[in-house]
Amino acid sequence: MAFFAKGRIFAAAVVATLALAAGAEAAPSCGKNGAGFDAWKQDFAGEARAEGVGQRGLSALAGATYATRTIAADRAIHKAFSGSVENFMQRRGASAIISRGRALKKANAAMFANIERTYGVPPGVLLAIWGMETGFGASMGNQNTVSAIVTLAYDCRRPDYFRPHAIAALKLVDRGALSASSVGAMHGEIGHTQFLPGNVLKYGVGSGNLRDRNTALASTANFLKGHGWRAGASYEANMDAIAGWNSASVYQQAIARIAEAIDAD
Repeated sequence: MAFFAKGRIFAAAVVATLALAAGAEAAPSCGKNGAGFDAWKQDFAGEARAEGVGQRGLSALAGATYATRTIAADRAIHKAFSGSVENFMQRRGASAIISRGRALKKANAAMFANIERTYGVPPGVLLAIWGMETGFGASMGNQNTVSAIVTLAYDCRRPDYFRPHAIAALKLVDRGALSASSVGAMHGEIGHTQFLPGNVLKYGVGSGNLRDRNTALASTANFLKGHGWRAGASYEANMDAIAGWNSASVYQQAIARIAEAIDAD
């Protein structure tokens, strides 16, 4: 009896293992090109539905296309943050950002004072981020946002990082903050300061419309506060909060230097 019992247990284990293997083959978790994208989207729709995404979001997911330009930009991202801080700042036009930032700080003094009272974040860092990300709103991107973020959620390089943002983008479609045709930056960032969709849900204030300047700047201040910004402390003391915005060391240092220069005026 013991022998037959062991045999039944072994047989059940084999069946379970084969079933798991078959399931893994039927539902690949990621892809390295567009070949499996449509099949993956169907599986991801079930995950999105379970996370509370409604019909508008699911329709946007169904219409998403594999974003080849996003993948090309993602593969070149390390090059964009290469070199010294000085070289990086020169490439990004730091001098022009400082000059324009100082002018905008003076022209919008009441708005920045209100943001600092509310969040404890000074204008310099907000202007530095705004200038670095979109040239103060001049270039917010023309890549379809849903397609970009869903493609990155599917791509094998960083799927675990981007899948929550893809779910968030679909929820923003449900809410009307995004549509299936909304455009933004190559990695699915949105608005004046280029928020990823998950950060819009978590840190967006007011209407959450990051294409509105005031909302974007207040939301950016809220993000920094949420990442430990200490009111009245130096930029050096707040580098951890800046690092929450972007993980590249040269970017963090450039933001701090530009912000200090703007606030010094």
